[in-house]
Amino acid sequence: MNQHIMNEEALARDREINALGMWVFLASEIMLFGGLFLGYTVYRYLYPAAFAEASRHLDLWLGTANTAVLLTSSLTMALAVHHSRAAKRKTAVLFLLLTIALGLLFLGIKGYEYWQEYQEQLIPGLNFVYEGANPATVRLFFSLYFIMTGLHAVHLSVGILLVGAAIVLGGKRPFAHNPAEPAEMIGLYWHFVDVVWVFLFPMLYLIDRAA
Repeated sequence: MNQHIMNEEALARDREINALGMWVFLASEIMLFGGLFLGYTVYRYLYPAAFAEASRHLDLWLGTANTAVLLTSSLTMALAVHHSRAAKRKTAVLFLLLTIALGLLFLGIKGYEYWQEYQEQLIPGLNFVYEGANPATVRLFFSLYFIMTGLHAVHLSVGILLVGAAIVLGGKRPFAHNPAEPAEMIGLYWHFVDVVWVFLFPMLYLIDRAA
């Protein structure tokens, strides 16, 4: 009996350590994106007209569609965690697979949007040509846009791989005491990536759209 209690306490400590490790990692990611958001906000304050003009070259409908896709993926991820905790592994795996599919759909839409911007010669350092006012500032906007959205896409790609890992690890012996743990930890990361996009979308796409 005492051994059983000790094992339960050890498992609880392991879960706390794993959760703490994930939160520390996410805190470092918040600082990374926070620095980019701060720099972007400063430049947007300094050059509001040029940033608004540059923003109007983005495809609002594609950005909106991707926002809906990621918000839906947060729901499927939450449902996956819920069913993992309820020991409904097959249903949890289904929602994890749906989350992966939505993540891939987001990347596909974003890739198409990047292709559009390439066709319009809006990629700094590759084929940037802009004949309107303030070309240097518009170039700055697109440089920040590609850095932030590209970094987000990398994080989402990692998230897709991690969700795939959650499907595999949930049934492995090291997690037999808590098969929901991989989904719970990776779910935190997935929701973080989604929240980053929730900030990116209005910052980049909705600048003075009525002007």
